[in-house]
Amino acid sequence: MARFTAGELEVMRILWEHGEMKPAEIQKLFPRPIKNAALRSYLTILVDKGHLARRSKGRAFFYRAKTKRESTFRSMLGELVNTFCGGSSEALLCHLLAKEKLSPEELLELHRAAQEKK
Repeated sequence: MARFTAGELEVMRILWEHGEMKPAEIQKLFPRPIKNAALRSYLTILVDKGHLARRSKGRAFFYRAKTKRESTFRSMLGELVNTFCGGSSEALLCHLLAKEKLSPEELLELHRAAQEKK
């Protein structure tokens, strides 16, 4: 799967959350000010990479995500594990457990999830 730049990922997040939209609608929801030309550049790149579909209705274009959020998450998580944890999911989990302040309830839920995986 192709990697996303930060701006491309912001566009994808908006479309994953809100579904098909026109560029002006995406621009309003963008987390920081973005010029129309920059947004349209992201949209064109994402269409070219195969992550977005574009359709026209009258004079307007609508964009929707083709790449699923879950597959993107798995791919990016895999890259993170490989890059920073030597390919070890266990190392990632141990690091997260050591660094995060989890409540007893959250720890119990993690324990339950681990037991279910067995």
